[in-house]
Amino acid sequence: MVLNKGERDGGTVLVICAEKGGNRRLFERMPSADGHREWRLSRSEEAENKTEFDIYLARRRSQDPDLWMIELDIANGERFIGLT
Repeated sequence: MVLNKGERDGGTVLVICAEKGGNRRLFERMPSADGHREWRLSRSEEAENKTEFDIYLARRRSQDPDLWMIELDIANGERFIGLT
């Protein structure tokens, strides 16, 4: 599901992987030492404080209007961004 539509050509892409609405993990493409961009885990949802994850997403969305936010709510969603 697309949670936030950003700039068509230059917006940052964040992918949230979840399983049945829980255990959310946030991945972002970031530059590596060799100059390529790789998917990296930016944040994980803590079971005892799930609202902190939502607050972080809202803050990122408000700071970057060009941001794309996509959620994959399936088992092992990381495989769809090449992380398995």
